[in-house]
Amino acid sequence: MKSELQEFLDELAGKVRSGRMTRRTFMEKTVAIGVSSTAALALLDACGSSTPSGTSANIVFWNLFGGGDGARMIQMEDAFRAANPHIGLQSVTLTWGDPYYTKLSMAAAGGRSPDVAISHMTRMIVLAEQNLLDPFDLNELAKVGITEDKFLPSLWQKAQYKGKLYAIPLDTHPFVMYYNTNLSKKAGLLDANNNLKPIQGPDALLSALKSLKQASGSYGTVFEVQGVTPWRLFYTLYSQMGGQVFSQDGKEFLLDDAKAEQVLSFMTDLTVTSKVAAQNIDYAGSVALFGSGKSGFLWNGEWEVTTFQTQKTPFSMVPFPQVYSQYRAQADSHTFVLPRQSSVDPVSRAAVLQYISFMLKDSYTWAQGGHVPAYLPITESASYKSLKPQSNYASVASNIVIDPAAWFSGSGSRLEIEAGTAFQVALNGQGTPARSVRQFRTAMENLLAIKLPF
Repeated sequence: MKSELQEFLDELAGKVRSGRMTRRTFMEKTVAIGVSSTAALALLDACGSSTPSGTSANIVFWNLFGGGDGARMIQMEDAFRAANPHIGLQSVTLTWGDPYYTKLSMAAAGGRSPDVAISHMTRMIVLAEQNLLDPFDLNELAKVGITEDKFLPSLWQKAQYKGKLYAIPLDTHPFVMYYNTNLSKKAGLLDANNNLKPIQGPDALLSALKSLKQASGSYGTVFEVQGVTPWRLFYTLYSQMGGQVFSQDGKEFLLDDAKAEQVLSFMTDLTVTSKVAAQNIDYAGSVALFGSGKSGFLWNGEWEVTTFQTQKTPFSMVPFPQVYSQYRAQADSHTFVLPRQSSVDPVSRAAVLQYISFMLKDSYTWAQGGHVPAYLPITESASYKSLKPQSNYASVASNIVIDPAAWFSGSGSRLEIEAGTAFQVALNGQGTPARSVRQFRTAMENLLAIKLPF
């Protein structure tokens, strides 16, 4: 009989073969329990970590999904493997943010890239500009059912660079509003069907927040102040005023200081003057305050939906309110991209397109975690429309603004970090909105002054 150690090692090796674990993680885990690196490699080689027997193609997929997203991605990957046993899928999960994009860029530049990878839409433009991505062949996409009419026109357009398609959107993840149903009812903000009444304009929003503060005994709303969320809130409101931050090519800074100060003055009123929102709060703190019923609203991305469902928080979700003249909400999209290949294997490329098609058609699973599916046959389906509260804000996908196309922009980027650092000065009562705008302007101009080799 096998020893417990051997069974454990065989289980780890099996995860590597199926793509559920990287070779590096395998080595770290085995060495940690006292197996020498030489023995671990021998075991892995003996088990065979390359293309499984009986497969016609082997594809390597890089992503940055952890937590609930990671669990759902694994669920979808397992479904793909079961439906396509002739395709070997190795899935590698790397650290979210700049570390991921640095590794992806280096792999593509050095000829060691995966066959397919995830990229935020906001990062795709810079990758394409650096010639680190291959464009998609529209005719080949059509063979697996991926065509322009299956996506929102605005989203399909965002996935293009210089007239070529470089990304296939999996989702849209917008800035939204969570609301505590019990506190909202106590504050008189629900209609006869126990849905949140529409809130439009700065005065109406501030009035609602004051009512919620009284109902909760703590705060009307919470959002992360010590992080990047101030940028998401600012960009949402600033875009609702018709403001632009950068030119379309990301090369020119176009901030309207007057509009920026007006937006920051409103945000600062919430935390400093009216005190309906918390100061000096980090991401985890904002989620905890809402989850414990100490705030009526939470302003955040939609990915925390399962957190509150698990906690059994009485809540629902709606699009972030229209505060100014035109409706917009900050968002991003997870997309599939083709890292540049020095030599494309037609069989592997066909398998990649089949994989992307499967993931799009299985994205109801993805939607359960909060993201709005990009594939219209899913968002228009009866099953998705009955998925609550996730489908409540699906309409936002038609009215999003994504971060500008500057080289230092995108999810988790220098732009978001510098904006958060500048804006929290005002939000925490340590300076004026005008000072925060000046600090933000200086940071952006300094970044734009850096000359890159592309």
